Amino acid sequence: MAEAAPSPELVALAEACGIATSYWSFFGERVQVPAGTLRAALAAMGMNVDADPAAVLSAHEDARWQQVLPGSVVVRAGNGGFVVHVPDGHDVRISVRLEEGAERQVPIPDQRPDSRWVAGTLFWRVNVPLPADLPLGWHELRAELVRQGDHHADRLVTAVLAVTPDRLAAPPARPDRRGRSWGMMAQLYSVRSHASWGMGDLADLADLSAVSAEAGADFLLVNPLHAAEVVPPIEPSPYLPATRRFVAPLYIRPEDIHEVAYLSPADRARVAALQAEIAPANTTAERIDRDATWLAKRAALEIIHRAPRSAARESALAGFVAAQGQPLADFALWCALEEHYGGIERPDEARDIDSPLVAELREQLADRVEFHTWLQWIAQEQAAAAHTSALAAGMRIGIMHDLAVGVHPLGSDAWSLRRLYADGITVGAPPDMYNQLGQDWNQPPWLPQALERTGYAALRDLVRGVLRHAGALRIDHILGFFRLWWIPAGVGPAEGTYVRYDHDAMIGVLALEAQRAGAVIIGEDLGLVEPWVRDFLSERGILGTSVLWFETEGERPTPPEHYRRALLATVNTHDLPPTAGYLAGEHVALRARLGLLEQPVEEALADAHREQEAVLSVLRERGLLVEGAGEDAIIEALHTYLVASPSELLGVALVDAVGERRVQNQPGTHYEYPNWQVPLADADGRAVLIDDLAERPSFRHLTAAVDAALRDATR
Repeated sequence: MAEAAPSPELVALAEACGIATSYWSFFGERVQVPAGTLRAALAAMGMNVDADPAAVLSAHEDARWQQVLPGSVVVRAGNGGFVVHVPDGHDVRISVRLEEGAERQVPIPDQRPDSRWVAGTLFWRVNVPLPADLPLGWHELRAELVRQGDHHADRLVTAVLAVTPDRLAAPPARPDRRGRSWGMMAQLYSVRSHASWGMGDLADLADLSAVSAEAGADFLLVNPLHAAEVVPPIEPSPYLPATRRFVAPLYIRPEDIHEVAYLSPADRARVAALQAEIAPANTTAERIDRDATWLAKRAALEIIHRAPRSAARESALAGFVAAQGQPLADFALWCALEEHYGGIERPDEARDIDSPLVAELREQLADRVEFHTWLQWIAQEQAAAAHTSALAAGMRIGIMHDLAVGVHPLGSDAWSLRRLYADGITVGAPPDMYNQLGQDWNQPPWLPQALERTGYAALRDLVRGVLRHAGALRIDHILGFFRLWWIPAGVGPAEGTYVRYDHDAMIGVLALEAQRAGAVIIGEDLGLVEPWVRDFLSERGILGTSVLWFETEGERPTPPEHYRRALLATVNTHDLPPTAGYLAGEHVALRARLGLLEQPVEEALADAHREQEAVLSVLRERGLLVEGAGEDAIIEALHTYLVASPSELLGVALVDAVGERRVQNQPGTHYEYPNWQVPLADADGRAVLIDDLAERPSFRHLTAAVDAALRDATR
């Protein structure tokens, strides 16, 4: 029996908390959200769903009136204000303590404030505009309540005040390209050299950026390098990390650590032997084995960690630890706990970071905590070196990192920041034509109210950390800054609903940290996106994304001249097959082998051919392609076609530059396909190493064609 429709009172409570009670589906239908879904979302927000919804809403509104200052205030520079609630019989003095320590008084203009009786006390709601000349930064808002007739403050209330840039600057570009640039895109773990440890690492990142820069690239976009598990099995998906705040030590190159030079001959030989044992994996085109790589690297890293450090190095490590503070200490403790419990079930008390048991283990496992702290220092050093190398090689932007939309439910962030996450809820997507049952990404969402209450510190620290050694950041599913699809435990994705976030505040925090880092921000905004969202992002100087195969006007491809300027335009993306594989129909053959096709193979191949022909015919019309052209010529034509767009950034996938045919991630699969484990290979299935990349004809021809076309287009 279908659940009864939610009552008007429940609807009003849900909407007051930012929970959508109905929505328009992908198929154009108005969908009423089940009452059970609304109650589950409200419960995750801390609401008493067993009480009368009208009474809960009234109490919720009363609580807001009793709150002197908002949980935090995020405004754009030169424009913004806030409300303060003042109990009757009091005056209020407002000031701002600036980030550098100075204090500014904030006058309150005359007005006729609203009022409300709460628990026998009359409260006044006063609007306070902020001075237009407040500097950008993280400040403290201060409200002193003073009893009327008394000059002494009765109560001091503070809140975080973030003044953010109105708009980010355009991406840097070479003088001869008039504000436009192109760059490479790669899955770093898949790109190896002879010196790798079975998968690509931060040393390979530096080398790949140098090769790309020599070809004319101004950026190198790589998959998220967020930390995953430190005990096998390690999650292969870079989009399901344990934390988004720290770097996976898997990407460390052990031999590049300073202390290796001072190892004893025996220890140095042991490190070399460990690399030699795993090195044969560098030249295989089979599945990448993260577990084997980590076991070998960890053994080498423990040897190097025991080496004495100079006074200068000790000072640098101490400075890093102090700067990272409690978040690093908690992450390192989580790593130590993962090792301590191994694959066994841990007690519930160990899942509470504030429990006496965890406090005891923090002391007991101090040596392992220190080891994992050191690993982060090394990883950050090598990430910094890679970005510095990219800029030194001539790139104007450098390394472009990728930010996953969420974290693993059993990972470090979900453990140490559990009060920021909704309990019993996962994030996903509603049904659409590609996933008719919807999607569950198995990631807990942030609580909007908790973010505001904590001054968006977690978001600030996250963005600041990722941008520490980067020139740009791509944000996967940037719609998560606006709303997320919440799915209560025990129901399918189709029974979820959207929950709103304060996008003005979250985008403001993102913009502030990006400006401080001098970084470019790209938001992945593919799919069904309301036009106002793209307009809002563009107004803030945040670029969108576009994939050639998805861009259509009616039944024809969208002319590139119609693309947006504030955009990263690409031929494909990591969830699509490489262009060579797509042209050969290998994506259809793969889906057929995996039982994912919902139509006969012949029909699917015919559909794919029609999609391709719609684009290829346009290339021929423009004189970019001749009839009967080969695969390499088609790939070059597709990329030079994109150059005709006004888009500020153009991306070239490394897989397209070497003829790779295998997809990195096949949606709808888990164990059926080696997602995120496919090493870079050519059309013949042979591994491609960075050492040989610059001399490969397909790489040289494609990059030269894009570089020349871009220079010609901007003359």
